[in-house]
Amino acid sequence: MRNIQRDHLREIFNAALTAVDPCTAVTRAVTIENNYFHTAGAVYDPEAYSGILVVGAGKATARMALAIEDAIGDRITDGLIIVKKGHTAPLRAVRQAEAGHPVPDEAGVKGTREVLNLLQAANERTLVICLLSGGGSSLLVAPLPGVTLEDKQRTTELLLRAGATIDELNAVRKHLSAVKGGRLAKIAHPATVVTLILSDVIGDRLDVIASGPTASDSSTFSDAATVIEKYRLTTAIPSQVTSFLERGKAGQEAETVKSGDACFLRTRNVIVGSSAQALAAARDKATALGWRPEVVTAELRGEARDAARFLAQMALRVRDGMKPNERCCLLSGGETTVTVMGNGKGGRNQELALAFAVEIADRDGITLLSAGTDGTDGPTDAAGAVVDGSVVNKARELGIHPGAYLGNNDSYTFFQRLDSHTSEKHHVMTGPTGTNVMDLQILLIEAL
Repeated sequence: MRNIQRDHLREIFNAALTAVDPCTAVTRAVTIENNYFHTAGAVYDPEAYSGILVVGAGKATARMALAIEDAIGDRITDGLIIVKKGHTAPLRAVRQAEAGHPVPDEAGVKGTREVLNLLQAANERTLVICLLSGGGSSLLVAPLPGVTLEDKQRTTELLLRAGATIDELNAVRKHLSAVKGGRLAKIAHPATVVTLILSDVIGDRLDVIASGPTASDSSTFSDAATVIEKYRLTTAIPSQVTSFLERGKAGQEAETVKSGDACFLRTRNVIVGSSAQALAAARDKATALGWRPEVVTAELRGEARDAARFLAQMALRVRDGMKPNERCCLLSGGETTVTVMGNGKGGRNQELALAFAVEIADRDGITLLSAGTDGTDGPTDAAGAVVDGSVVNKARELGIHPGAYLGNNDSYTFFQRLDSHTSEKHHVMTGPTGTNVMDLQILLIEAL
């Protein structure tokens, strides 16, 4: 793998991360003019409120809170955000609770209970600034009566392993939660709620990001039950969950909060950052480095291996049609899934990269970086991986067979072993980035 390509991939990826820094994104979206709080065309007078609360959940909310503190820190009455372990920031006025992700844990339950205590004391003279980002679904956790944390943990694990999409996963989670699906806005009512959101979902849907705690929800108990049935998990899901969903379908449990509810008259949801900004910055950086950029899609989804095949076929077509000395950069963003069949360790980006390497084995002129913008890919310390056409043969010569690792969903171990035997670093290791706008794939293609 040529060093210049690897260096350019990292520079393009870093430019994308910088563009969606949560602190910068909130600072762009929120301004203070003549002591008034402005965002998305709305104006709020802090003097009109007896208290200002800052609450929220997500991997990126600590850096979002930094921007709020810089803007109105001395006016914040109290605040608590729940972040993934290791994703904190040096805050002054807003407290932080660290909890588990992607599977909820007791720390998340405790943190959410404290958030609810703050909101239940709010009144019509309270301004609530709610911060949400990817990961909020797992971090903001309050099982409804009749469902335990263990029930939610098991249900989440089964759906993740089955390859459920974020929409499907959230349809189930919302109907087992006391805070998701608009219920947080309902609890805060009659307070004024301004929710600032860093989107990590395709299409920036308010009802999907962090399971939409302050947005109306169109999904139903029947939708949630259908997801369970689709993945043939009815007998595997805890019986209390299936019973709860059945009671909901029968109208015996309260639905999520629908549009038209009075709480939404005093609630405003604002997207402050998304993958579109990351892709635009990546495109600009690629141009500056001498690559002709093209955004393939901002909605890459489906199985990681299918996405790898799609990108590989496109890359080969582009390469074969290029003129001598041409250089092209293909960009995509989105969120794929992995149906787990083995017992290995990995994440969707590492699996996509390994599958891509198999697709372009022995082909020259193509290099891919696939990584999560949050810096963690699945339950690993890697953000993703970098591969080219030499990876497969190089691995096989070392007795590391890609097919076996793909079959066991063990892409992390594959790249870990490959890196330990070579001077190259195929793993992308960033540590927590402080942001989260889904995944990025960056393809550098040179004419042969």
